[in-house]
Amino acid sequence: MARRRVQISFTAILGVLALGVVVCLTLGTLVAVAMRAEGAGRLGPADWAAIRFTLWQAAASATLSILLAIPVARALARRSFPGRSVLITLLGAPFILPVIVAILGLIAVFGRTGLISQVLSVFGIEPISVYGYHGVILAHVFFNLPLATRLILQGWLAIPSERFRLAASLGMGPSDIARTLERPMLREVVPGAFLVIFLICLTSFAVALALGGGPKATTVELAIYEAFRFDFDLGRASLLALVQFGLGAALALIALRVAMPSDMGAGLDRAVTRWDDRPALLVQDIVAITLATLFLLLPLGMVVLDGLPRLLHLPDVIFGAALRSVIVALVSAALTLALCLPIAALAVRHNSRVVEALGYLTIAASPLVIGTGLFIITFPFVKPSDLALPITAIVNAALSLPFTLRALVPALAAVERDFGPLADGLGMTGWTRLRHLWLPRLRRPMGFALGLAAALSMGDLGVIALFADGDNATLPLQLFRLMAAYRMEDAAAAALLLLTLSLGLFWLFDKGGRVNADR
Repeated sequence: MARRRVQISFTAILGVLALGVVVCLTLGTLVAVAMRAEGAGRLGPADWAAIRFTLWQAAASATLSILLAIPVARALARRSFPGRSVLITLLGAPFILPVIVAILGLIAVFGRTGLISQVLSVFGIEPISVYGYHGVILAHVFFNLPLATRLILQGWLAIPSERFRLAASLGMGPSDIARTLERPMLREVVPGAFLVIFLICLTSFAVALALGGGPKATTVELAIYEAFRFDFDLGRASLLALVQFGLGAALALIALRVAMPSDMGAGLDRAVTRWDDRPALLVQDIVAITLATLFLLLPLGMVVLDGLPRLLHLPDVIFGAALRSVIVALVSAALTLALCLPIAALAVRHNSRVVEALGYLTIAASPLVIGTGLFIITFPFVKPSDLALPITAIVNAALSLPFTLRALVPALAAVERDFGPLADGLGMTGWTRLRHLWLPRLRRPMGFALGLAAALSMGDLGVIALFADGDNATLPLQLFRLMAAYRMEDAAAAALLLLTLSLGLFWLFDKGGRVNADR
């Protein structure tokens, strides 16, 4: 018994230490920011304009994403066609897609020299521009339309098949089914999906950096970056960082409180069969799926087509930046697992929702806020650019933690529920329990979590933009510099390299987690 108490205490210590790192990176840096902002004065007119634009663009982006996702999700829910499962899988790709790559693809399609502008020029119409507030919203819809579709699709698929059978026996048409089954489901699902997307758009830095700017299209995070990099006004940057954290925390709390209940009842798990099909609805669904697919895949296709000819002729500095990005991504993935597994174990073993909630704390933070705090802390002691890569890896690991916890906590809880009593009876504790019970049965979620953390870190353009100089820039930062210098051919090739490395890292970890995972 004494040995078991020591082992449990050691596991608890690891979990508490991991939570301490998370709290220090979020609340600790926030305290540093608050202390610096204490004498910074008040927000100016430009700062209030940035706050208003941040809230407005997040609301507009979330609203458009939801409105466009509803017909796409409905079409996927009531249609079966070859490649449907592949398409639904691809809807998750933008989440791990490097933001700067997607932006370059959107410019290739919607920019002044893009595909749409070339078509318009044939008819004598002026080319369109993707820069400004409309470009920021367009990019956010590109990233969040798939997420909204997946969330709403789950609501549609949760309606039991028996409800549709009953509706058919009562002679209900499409409008009746929409009124009695679909709209009640949407009233439950849409608010939560809207708030999640609103929160994502609130803390999206790279989109505003690449497509925004100017008095009318500056977000709070972009204002932090400008105050930091161009004016070196740490007081103003700190004050804005406090505002950004407050907005994110408030939205995160609201999103957590808005549940998505379902009163549809249970069914018999039959395949959903619908009898409300009409030719007009078939055409409508085909159009919705086709347009959504083109909107999501065409920019990526343009990145591949434009980048392939120059891929092998990139300057050496790009390949050096790619190597640094891979190293940072691997370190970040390892740190993510080192934080995630002890926190998950502590939450599951003690059945503590508080521990799990503390692990999700970074979802309310932003890399710019954490980066500003770390800069304030380290600036008196060391040159910040010397810490650019380590700090980027640490911050990326912390920001990936909420997503990896969602993968590991339920899986570890299931392992403990099914095998924990037997392991306790056999005296399996500590390293023995980890090696023989947890690791063999957690390889799938661990592989997914590592791949997700590596891909998100690989494409990050947040903290590195604050700390890096010319000698330690990562591939996303070098890609942004190529775009800023209008070297679009090299930028396309660098984007293709970044896309390949990001997806490759995710595939390798996810595939590795599946090898002999059922053993």
